[in-house]
Amino acid sequence: MPGVLRMGDRGESLRDLHQRLAACGHDVGVDEPDEFGDSTREAVRAFQEARGIRIDGIVGRETWAALVESGYALGDRLQYVRRPMLRGDDVVELQHRLNALGFDAGRDDGIFGSDTARALMEFQGAAGLPPDGICGASTIGALERVGSFAAGSAASLRERLRAGPPRLTGRRIYVASTPGLAAIGDRVVKLLLDKGAVAVHDASGSDDSAIAAEANQFEADLFLALRVGGEAGHRCAYFASARFRSEVGAAVATEIDASLQAILPARSGVEGKAYAVLRETRMPAVVCEPISGDDVEEMRTLVARAGDVGRAVVVGVRKGIEAVGSDG
Repeated sequence: MPGVLRMGDRGESLRDLHQRLAACGHDVGVDEPDEFGDSTREAVRAFQEARGIRIDGIVGRETWAALVESGYALGDRLQYVRRPMLRGDDVVELQHRLNALGFDAGRDDGIFGSDTARALMEFQGAAGLPPDGICGASTIGALERVGSFAAGSAASLRERLRAGPPRLTGRRIYVASTPGLAAIGDRVVKLLLDKGAVAVHDASGSDDSAIAAEANQFEADLFLALRVGGEAGHRCAYFASARFRSEVGAAVATEIDASLQAILPARSGVEGKAYAVLRETRMPAVVCEPISGDDVEEMRTLVARAGDVGRAVVVGVRKGIEAVGSDG
């Protein structure tokens, strides 16, 4: 992928960026084809908001990846298991159709992994096609023929069934914190352990994909990230795409946000996002941003109150799990 692009840059990479933005319906306005001006920045921000990724008006690795993935429609290419795994909107569409038909392809996250391959082969067998795990023209044709019967989502049902009993005891919880919030992460893990959960703390500060891989290897029931945000106040995010919403993640994020309000009364919010760490974890996941990164004084206050913040987060986790259990 091209390097990072931001306000004031010029070059041939801007032509590619403008074309990809336009294809997604985001007009770059009066900017020249090789210019990153105000109109391009606003178009980038609009695209980032629509895709549920961090909104900063800068085209870095995550935004480039989202732009590339948005260019694929179902049928544009063969889909199958490979390394690195296929990613794109065409994969989202395949997962959504399989899930709607009752073939559990996992979350509609746009990543072609083992769950998607298994569901695809099950569908192919049921449709009288060779179960080769390759989605090509014949498989798409079969999906089109039965698509009108689709209803519901096997992925959403599976997540709720796997939520288990409404208690923390025995739950495997992977907590990851940025280095500046490690004290809060330590407190959260200690409180979770005291309540009978199986919890670990990752304060490595690794990138989202590496942390998600560790959480997956741990086979966590819930993933919780604590990190600084880009806006004032505290915010919680759970995984959501255009075709999928993590109900367990949403419940836990909502309860953590409500619990934090008692000690962090600044503006807050709960949103469905597609951050890499939310998308790539294979379990319900929440990103909690109790503070913005540019508020130094507030950061000192937050760390000084690590015990209170940690207790509030754990109360939110417990209430979120209980809420899902009572709804089920």
